[in-house]
Amino acid sequence: MTAAAPSRTRTVTWEDPHIGAQAGAGMPGLDYLRAMIAGKLPAPPLARTVGFSLVEADEGRATFEIEPMEFHYNPSGAVHGGVACTLLDSAMGCAVHTTLPAGVGYTTVELKVNLVRAITVRTGPLRAEGRIIHRGNRIATAEGHLRDRDGRLYAHGTTTCIILPHASGKNPPSEGARDS
Repeated sequence: MTAAAPSRTRTVTWEDPHIGAQAGAGMPGLDYLRAMIAGKLPAPPLARTVGFSLVEADEGRATFEIEPMEFHYNPSGAVHGGVACTLLDSAMGCAVHTTLPAGVGYTTVELKVNLVRAITVRTGPLRAEGRIIHRGNRIATAEGHLRDRDGRLYAHGTTTCIILPHASGKNPPSEGARDS
């Protein structure tokens, strides 16, 4: 029998999620994400809980960063695959979000992630980058990659998001896109 390991603690604080959500509803997606990066709007509680940050947002692209920590570990002694999935879902979904006008939302309807390399605290910082593949009136798709600072791939994935109607009940058409 082994002696009990010293316990560790982690305290998580976050801001009221409704503040950002209400402000974001009246802003184009790209402006909303850039306001979060600039600290003008709070990050969602999930980002604080998991410990990742939105660091870049441009039209059709969003990037998050995370430093793998022990509190991300699964029983096998490596970072749980759900952390990589969460990062990629966030990066790919926010890539879609950057293309949306004010008052239009989205949600993930399908997510596919391939985990290709184990992640541990020794991995160091990781970046999840999502890029839009297609943006129609009702459906958008995106792809994402999770890499370390040397460019080594740890996971990759794709997503399908549904575009939720504008407050008027109609989605403005996306430029050059066909209805999907």
